[in-house]
Amino acid sequence: MRSALIVFISALLGSIVLSVLISASGFALLGSGSLYVGCFLFSLIVTIIVTIALLVKCLKGLILLVAFSFLYIPMVILIVYSFNSSRLVTVWAEFSTKWYVELIHNEALLEAVGLSLTIAAGAASLSIVLGTLAAFAIIRFRRFRGSNLFSFMTTAPLVMPDVITGLSLLLLFIGMGQVIGWPKARGAMTILMAHATFCTAYVTVVISARLRELDKSIEEAALDLGANPLKVFFIITLPMIAPALVSGWLLAFTLSLDDVVIANFVTGPGAMTLPKLVFSKVRLGVDPQVNALATIILLIVGIIGFISWLWMRRAEKRHLREIRMR
Repeated sequence: MRSALIVFISALLGSIVLSVLISASGFALLGSGSLYVGCFLFSLIVTIIVTIALLVKCLKGLILLVAFSFLYIPMVILIVYSFNSSRLVTVWAEFSTKWYVELIHNEALLEAVGLSLTIAAGAASLSIVLGTLAAFAIIRFRRFRGSNLFSFMTTAPLVMPDVITGLSLLLLFIGMGQVIGWPKARGAMTILMAHATFCTAYVTVVISARLRELDKSIEEAALDLGANPLKVFFIITLPMIAPALVSGWLLAFTLSLDDVVIANFVTGPGAMTLPKLVFSKVRLGVDPQVNALATIILLIVGIIGFISWLWMRRAEKRHLREIRMR
């Protein structure tokens, strides 16, 4: 009990000291005390987290609460300020939905959203095809010449900085334009190809992990019964790796939708994606319409993620049930 009390007091004092420091810095930089409210909320949130964790007397609960707080509190703040009538993100005026109304009439922002979603969907779909082929080559056909080199080159983008990837793809597209005359101009297609390039590495890892867990005896039994390899793949293998395909597609879609570094290298003036547009607006101050758009995207992604989680959970239970019945 004494140790728990010490932890509680230490966390409370630490949060207060940090809040005072941040508030003083905000006052010195901005000349106003607008950040005091945020700092007070920060102290209050930290104190509540520690208090709940101490009440349940569970260190794991404390760790989980802190981790989830750091992940989701910024999202909650973003959602709250999307309903703020003030254009300043650090000043709360009153509840309003005018930024959602203005968002509907912002053609530039909506065009950027449409282009980003189109590129992300195309890159994710292309990555699924390439990643599945690469995963099968790595897992099922291990003993071909150059297999280690192929595996390394496929997963190399995972550890390669985005700046290097973007620069190398830029030089590739310039060279292709000089040799074969395509692409004549960098735009949406070059962004899609660039995103598919680095997303394929992530998809390959996800599908490879699933292929390692599959029981080959089912496929071998189908082959022994006279089914050709193509039929075995579509009837047996594909349904068994479907959860990995969905996870890989969602991961690739998210990575493509979030990218700004590589897109800056491989695009031209005619293609403005949402991350590039937001990045350009940040220099002049965050537009509250971006908060409204981010809130809508979070809602849509949350619904899609929840549906995908339910579907994959049912598929996994069905897979485990089939294993127990053998």
